[in-house]
Amino acid sequence: MPFSSLKLCEPILHALEVSGFTKPTPIQEKVIPLVLEGHDVMARAQTGSGKSASFVLPVLQMWSTKITEGKGKIKALILTPTRELTLQVSAAFESFGAFLPRKPRVVSVIGGESIGDQLYAIQQGCDILVATSGRFLDVLSKKQANLSHLEFFILDEADKMLDLGFAEELDLILREIPAQRQNLLFSATYPPKMAAIAARITQNPVEVSLDGEAPTVQAITQRVIEVNRENRGPLLRHLLNTEQWGQLLVFMANKRASDNIAMKFRKYGFSADSFHGDLSQEDRNYTLDQFKAKKLRILFATDIAARGLDIEGIDCVINFDLPRSSADYIHRIGRTARAGKSGMAISFIAHEDQDHFRLIEKRSQIKLPREQIGGFELTGTPPPKTKGPEPVKGKGKSKKDKAREQAAKDATAKR
Repeated sequence: MPFSSLKLCEPILHALEVSGFTKPTPIQEKVIPLVLEGHDVMARAQTGSGKSASFVLPVLQMWSTKITEGKGKIKALILTPTRELTLQVSAAFESFGAFLPRKPRVVSVIGGESIGDQLYAIQQGCDILVATSGRFLDVLSKKQANLSHLEFFILDEADKMLDLGFAEELDLILREIPAQRQNLLFSATYPPKMAAIAARITQNPVEVSLDGEAPTVQAITQRVIEVNRENRGPLLRHLLNTEQWGQLLVFMANKRASDNIAMKFRKYGFSADSFHGDLSQEDRNYTLDQFKAKKLRILFATDIAARGLDIEGIDCVINFDLPRSSADYIHRIGRTARAGKSGMAISFIAHEDQDHFRLIEKRSQIKLPREQIGGFELTGTPPPKTKGPEPVKGKGKSKKDKAREQAAKDATAKR
């Protein structure tokens, strides 16, 4: 199916052609017609499936048919969990709208940059506002953004936003936007909490999930290498010297570990850098630009890089430290095998990681063989399993006790 069959206008089709996109991905085939027909949509879309274009293209199409005179009014609000995804979505709107009779005025609202400049950009005229949820609340508190003309409310990577406290922020946002609007929710996973969030946003969404879609990307070769923790660095250097890999994204447990290992690898002659939330926005942008331009071979990153980063040509993702959840595992490995290409994901596991990785496998519906590399074999024995302390009875109040206390308070208040 070509994009032309999706009833997109000629300027958008031209932008797609210039950008090298010839036919829609399966998620785009399903979602774009639904959005154009005015439906609310709740879509489960794997990372790397092209979900951003599945809302960017129809929103641009519908916006372009109702352009009004004068300054731009905010017609679409897109919330994302990270600054990088915000900038990426903004760039997609600008790129795909480049040949429209009037280009959309797209404003990115993220932390780490001047909120004054962002407010000024909104006041100068804004058609499409793309924001991280935290900074958007800052903008709302300034009472300088008119949302009364909003027609589209979109959550991208909605499950990750839950982890960042979005459930508590949502009521504040819903109070400020029109009740009549089109709602689009995109997420790679839909934990139970997500259903509650969706119910607060939209009552009758069309649910989209690709038939037979596996919970992890099929084009990724997944490997598990058993290795003692102290040998992970030497093993990684060995693999870099023996495998025919170009660029690698290596996930670390925290910011300090990312900085330390990047420095060590530079000393060994590798072009490497770290990427995490403590960097200034300018440094984050610069590091990503260097990686995208192939000037860095290895990027050591925290989970801030697990969502939304669309970087072509990452040959391998390494879980140097395991992710906390199966959802994070799916997002991490999805940084490779983008746009239909193949890729590899390798997880290093020591004795103390075995139980956790088995849980990731169970929840991801996978079972991977363990392997060891000569000279870096896993040695020693698993640490003994210890039970946590028994709960102390009587320390916390029971639900009945709390209910009795509340009833007593209510009775006193009525007197």
